[in-house]
Amino acid sequence: MRALTNALKQQRLHHAYLFAGTRGVGKTTLARIIAKALNCATGITAEPCGKCAACVEIDSGRFIDLIELDAASNTQVDNMRDLLENALYAPTTGRFKVYIIDEVHMLSRNAFNAMLKTLEEPPGHVKFILATTDPQKIPVTVLSRCLQFNLKQIPQQQIRAQLQKILGLEGVAFEEEALTLLARAAHGSMRDGLSLLDQAIAHGGGRVEQQPVRSMLGSVGQEYLRDILTALQQRDGAALIAVAERMAERSLSFEIALQELATLLHRIALAQAVPQAIAADDPEHAAIESFAAGFGAEEMQLLYQIALHGREDLGLAPDDFAGFTMALLRMLAFMPEGGALPTRTPAAASSPAPGRAPDLKKKLTDGDWNALVDHLPLAGMERMLAHNCELVAWQEGRIKLRVPQAQRHLADRAYQDRFKRALEQHLGTKVRLEIGVGAGNGNTLAEIQDRDKHLRQNEAAAAIDGDPFVRELIENFDARVVSSTIKPAP
Repeated sequence: MRALTNALKQQRLHHAYLFAGTRGVGKTTLARIIAKALNCATGITAEPCGKCAACVEIDSGRFIDLIELDAASNTQVDNMRDLLENALYAPTTGRFKVYIIDEVHMLSRNAFNAMLKTLEEPPGHVKFILATTDPQKIPVTVLSRCLQFNLKQIPQQQIRAQLQKILGLEGVAFEEEALTLLARAAHGSMRDGLSLLDQAIAHGGGRVEQQPVRSMLGSVGQEYLRDILTALQQRDGAALIAVAERMAERSLSFEIALQELATLLHRIALAQAVPQAIAADDPEHAAIESFAAGFGAEEMQLLYQIALHGREDLGLAPDDFAGFTMALLRMLAFMPEGGALPTRTPAAASSPAPGRAPDLKKKLTDGDWNALVDHLPLAGMERMLAHNCELVAWQEGRIKLRVPQAQRHLADRAYQDRFKRALEQHLGTKVRLEIGVGAGNGNTLAEIQDRDKHLRQNEAAAAIDGDPFVRELIENFDARVVSSTIKPAP
C-alpha cells in the first residue's frame, strides 16, 4: 500500500501492475481503486474522491474506459488481440484506459505472446492491472515487465472486525463466538467471510449465533476439544474414548475434529512461545493459557504432528471412528508416564524439590546414575534412551552421557528433549544434557539389566540341570529339558 500510495502521489506511474494472492483478498477491488485513483476528476491521487463522475461510474461498473476481462473465460489469442487493438485508441472520457485482466495465468501461450508486444511498447494512455492466484504460471517475460505486489491473506481479527462492523450497520444481532468461527472458516479471504456471513444470517433466521453457525460449518464444539486435551493431561484413556463416542452420537465429522484439534494445538504452542500472540479478548484465551501452562512445548509439537498424520490416515482406516480414536490413542501412548511438565517459574526452577535426587555438584558414580534413571517417570523411546546411556560426567548442572554405536538412533533430539525434561522435573532444577555416541564400558542400565537377566537365566538352567529328580527323569524315562521353558524365579 505504501509503494502504491507514494507512486500515485509522486505520479511515478508504471504501465503494468500485477496483484498476486489467494482468492478473496481484494485483488480486483484494489485494481478498481487504482482505476479510480488514475481517473478521478481531482487529478491523479492516492485518495480518489468517490463522488465525481469517473469514481461513481467505476463503482457502478459503467466507466467506458475501464475494461475488465476474465482470462479464465477468454483464454484464446483472438480475445487478446481484439482487446489490444482497442487499446491503441485514446480514452473516451477518462485520463487513462485501464485494463483489468483477472486470473491472467489462465491465458494461453499465444495470448501471452500477443500481450507481450503491447507490454514492451505500451501506449502512454494505457494501464494494465493483472490479477492472479498463481503467479508461477505467468511467463517470466511478462512478469519482468510488471510491478508485482503480493497480497497477503487477511488476518482473522481483521475479518472478524469487518463482519462485526457490517452486522452493526445492518442491525443484525450476533454472538462474538459465532464471528470468531466465521472468521476462522474464511481462511484469510474476506469474500469467503462475507459469503459465510450471508449464509449464517439465513441459517440463523436473522441472527448470527454460535450453535447455528457451528452446525452450518460442521465444526466441532470447543468443549469436545478441551475434553480431549484434559483427558490427555490426566492420562485417562476411558475419558478419551468417551469423548469420541459422544462426538459419534452427534454425527460430528472426525476429519474436521482433527483439523480443529490441530488448530487449537497450534494456538496453544503459539501461546507457549509468544504469549501476546493470543488476544486478551479472544473467547478461548483462558482455556489456551491453561493448556499452555499444563503441557510441555515438546508435547504440543508431538500432538500436533499426530493430529496432522491422523487426518491424512483417516481414509485408510476401517472407518472414521476407528481412525479418529487411533489418533487419540497414539497421542496417549506417546505422552510421558509422569504427566505433563508444566511451565516453571524461575523461582521454582532455581531450588531443588525436597526429597529429590542427588546434588548436581556431586560427582556421581555409575551406580548412582543408574539408580536415578531407574526411578525416572519415563516411557517409550526416551525410556530406552535413558536406559542405554552411560554416565561420562556430572558436574555443575552439566550431565554428559554416551550411548553405544548400536543404539545411536536413540540419540534423536526429540527423545533427548523429553529425557531432559523428565530429569529437570525429578531434580527440581535446570540441567545441561549432552549425549554423545561411542564405545562405552558396558555400564548402562540396559546392559547391567541384560547381564543380570542372563546370569539369573543361567543359574535357573543350572539348578534344573542339577536337580536330582530331573536327572532321574532324564536317565530312566528318556525325558528332556526344553530350555525355552526355563524361567528364573521372580
